[in-house]
Amino acid sequence: MSLIIQNGKMEANGRADLKAPLLQPPDGVAIAVPKEKDHRDKKLKTIKLKIGDIKCSSCATSIESVLGELNGVERTIVSPLDGHAAISYIPDLVTAQKIRETIEGAGFSVDEFPEQEMSVCRLRIKGMACTSCSESVERALLMVNGIKKAVVGLALEEAKIHFDQNLTDTDHIIEAVEDAGFGAELISSGNDMNKVHLKIEGVNSIEDATTIQAFLESSQGVNHVEMDLAEHKVTINYDPDLTGPRSLIQRVEEASLGPIIYHASLYVPPRRRETEKLQEIRTYRNQFFMSCLFSVPVFLFSMVLPMLHPYGNWLEYRIQNMLSIGMLLRWILCTPVQFIVGRRFYVGSYHALRRKSANMDVLVALGTNAAYFYSVYIVIKAMTSKKFEGQDFFETSAMLISFILLGKYLEVLAKGKTSDALAKLTELSPETAYLITRDSDGNVVSEMEISTELIQRNDVIKIVPGAKVPVDGIVIDGQSHVNESMITGEARPIAKRPGDKVIGGTMNENGCLLVKATHVGSETALSQIVQLVEAAQLARAPVQKLADQISKFFVPTVVIAAFITWLGWFIPGEAGLYPSHWIPKAMDGFELALQFGISVLVVACPCALGLATPTAVMVATGKGASQGVLIKGGDALEKAYKVKTVIFDKTGTLTVGKPVVVSAVLFSSFSMEEFCDMATAAEVNSEHPIAKAVVEHAKRLRQKVGSSAVHVAEAKDFEVHTGAGVSGKVGEKMVLVGNKRLMRACNVTIGTEVENYISENEQLARTCVLVSIDGKIAGAFAVTDPVKPEAGRVISYLHSMGISAIMVTGDNWATAAAIAKEVGIGKVFAETDPMGKADRIKDLQGKGITVAMVGDGINDSPALVAADVGMAIGAGTDVAIEAADIVLIKSNLEDVVTAIDLSRKTILRIRLNYVWALGYNILGMPIAAGILYPFIGIRLPPWLAGACMAASSISVVCSSLLLQSYKKPLHSANS
Repeated sequence: MSLIIQNGKMEANGRADLKAPLLQPPDGVAIAVPKEKDHRDKKLKTIKLKIGDIKCSSCATSIESVLGELNGVERTIVSPLDGHAAISYIPDLVTAQKIRETIEGAGFSVDEFPEQEMSVCRLRIKGMACTSCSESVERALLMVNGIKKAVVGLALEEAKIHFDQNLTDTDHIIEAVEDAGFGAELISSGNDMNKVHLKIEGVNSIEDATTIQAFLESSQGVNHVEMDLAEHKVTINYDPDLTGPRSLIQRVEEASLGPIIYHASLYVPPRRRETEKLQEIRTYRNQFFMSCLFSVPVFLFSMVLPMLHPYGNWLEYRIQNMLSIGMLLRWILCTPVQFIVGRRFYVGSYHALRRKSANMDVLVALGTNAAYFYSVYIVIKAMTSKKFEGQDFFETSAMLISFILLGKYLEVLAKGKTSDALAKLTELSPETAYLITRDSDGNVVSEMEISTELIQRNDVIKIVPGAKVPVDGIVIDGQSHVNESMITGEARPIAKRPGDKVIGGTMNENGCLLVKATHVGSETALSQIVQLVEAAQLARAPVQKLADQISKFFVPTVVIAAFITWLGWFIPGEAGLYPSHWIPKAMDGFELALQFGISVLVVACPCALGLATPTAVMVATGKGASQGVLIKGGDALEKAYKVKTVIFDKTGTLTVGKPVVVSAVLFSSFSMEEFCDMATAAEVNSEHPIAKAVVEHAKRLRQKVGSSAVHVAEAKDFEVHTGAGVSGKVGEKMVLVGNKRLMRACNVTIGTEVENYISENEQLARTCVLVSIDGKIAGAFAVTDPVKPEAGRVISYLHSMGISAIMVTGDNWATAAAIAKEVGIGKVFAETDPMGKADRIKDLQGKGITVAMVGDGINDSPALVAADVGMAIGAGTDVAIEAADIVLIKSNLEDVVTAIDLSRKTILRIRLNYVWALGYNILGMPIAAGILYPFIGIRLPPWLAGACMAASSISVVCSSLLLQSYKKPLHSANS
């Protein structure tokens, strides 16, 4: 039996192989094979362990035996030699931890128990009002056994959770969020990447479902099938290299038997985000209007009509004792606002207090309840007394709730705008595409319009002028210009010919193209950009820690401050320590003190504090993505803001990255044909751009000087010498192709003539590639890589920003110095290998300098990781470069400036947001507490305090939205 273990899953080469013993017995020997447990409908998982204390094969047999008795363990293979074990089990029936405990219970130690493969899911969180809410959700999630990491984004209203699927699942995670008092809904799970949902017609019984499931499971490339008989749906995990949605639909239809015909169609789960956002906006709007329906009359009856004699006199008519019509009407109208419209604040307060925390809802509930129930006390006292005179605060309670709801309504409207850039990106992909079928000669046989979701790898798609490119691919026929501005920010249309790559979501302008699909579904550049931006918007920036720390003690501090304010006014009032004329008519000292206390409670609400950072990060990352700069979250933004030195790689970064050979010269008796053949054979296996240029030039030269192209012998013992060149044996001759460092390392003598040739070319910023045959220099190629036209302007602009530029390259000193001089870089590190580049960065960091590294994301990976900010330039469609903090989709150096400038503007905007968020509180709290009242008679009524609190949140979100108007500081001449 041949087993393949991939991603923690054990798969068999064939279904029949599962029943074959591991060791085939010799002829004539019977071996009893234990009956296999029938769990075909269950999902298997494999864990690999290192077991200690195994002394012989009987120990291994004992472990296999004891695990075999464990319900859920399907099979166990233990090596008696090294103690390695592979155990297949059903996660629904047994956990990896239970398996470990069973092994240890049998008297063996488990030396290596690997971290379980983490699953990732994203949830939509409902009901979060401020930073303390998001922290509460995080705490609730981290208390769940099996969750290793949880990040909750307040502005995005989402959570990203890393968990061990052996210990918990998405149902338990959602339950934990709901127990904490918030709503939760699954957006996606980590295994959604290559998953398709199909709607099945013609399934009327369990037998039909079993037939379809069996057909699908036996299909090549299908990893897992889940049938939902009630909904007539099937969910399939598949390998995109082997199959795709269209083939799976066809496979379902092939399962039809006789009169029973099955039909399958693509089922796309509804996109709930937009619907929910609209629903949330509608809810706040309706609640605000309902609140206004009652609050406006309350305001008129308490503040407007009493001043309009004789129109308001009827409100003073007394029904019983001192109870007036106006007071009763205000009570009746305020009650629905307090308990029906304001119910959300009670619910939020209950859940917050149950979690032993406090949030905005607690402050609002305290403030409105104090005003409402004191007013009820006034009503009861007026009803039962013939002499009592008191002022109710019903308008305070009603108007406070109305203003807060207005603020939340405007806030959700504005927050919807912060993710506009991301929404535009997700809508770029067209809904349909034209699938072409061709015969063996390349002639078009058929053409049909299909859903973009049904495109599979290697499909040929026809893209007509004016149509969008549906997926990433390579042009195989036709010529056109494609506008890639929506993905890369590059305004100029790019010419496309056979062999060129196209990106899904871009616009074909003038010609007809036939494109072979290379990346489909979640693998496309557009999908990866969206995933990166979503992850960035969820990531918490270090600067946000300030808001998180403040929010922990803010609400309790505010409650204490409000109580002290009330005492500070009430006690001196009772003691007669301030003049009686300070107390307004129809009010006593207690009521004045209560109003000041309620105003402090309300004006200090920390809602805006939690929005200051995430809203700015959301807008900035979305704006950056629309301009071809992918910033991986607030952490990358904050680091880029601090950058003082930018280190540039040379090849492909400062230069075009497509080297061309400008001359070739011989230094030996070898003929040009033999010289070219040797160089081609040695370099043909190298992926380096210079090697490709040498091979291309050598082949052209060979065809010019030779009679005809001949087969070149393959190099044996081929070896890459990082940062130096390559070596290999061509025929009986040892060939070295590379720089001076390689020649010296291999003891090849470099003569005066060769030195002079190298020196002359290096002064012209050319790289010399030396070719040694059997220990002697046979000849050389002079290679040049043109400098990018914008390089000089970018370096100059960085200097004007107070940022120094350094070049680090594996090329020789003379060439590096010539390039550096041309672009305006003063400091150069040449002849440096990839690890050496990382060391140079660490040296600078040791001096306290924040360093950004700009490279091509391939051989510069160590340096990109070592730098404070790694910028991968020229990534093309390969946008998911793990090493980089910032991905620059285009090969344009101007985006380095854009990334740093956008980071600076974003961090400054975040700081301004904190001013807006805390400014209302810092200025508003003393005024609300009545500090100005003794001097100029100004006080902040509770309803006005509520308006200030709402304005604080709206100010922060609108401030962040101003980043939408960001423009690049440098514009390409081609733009």
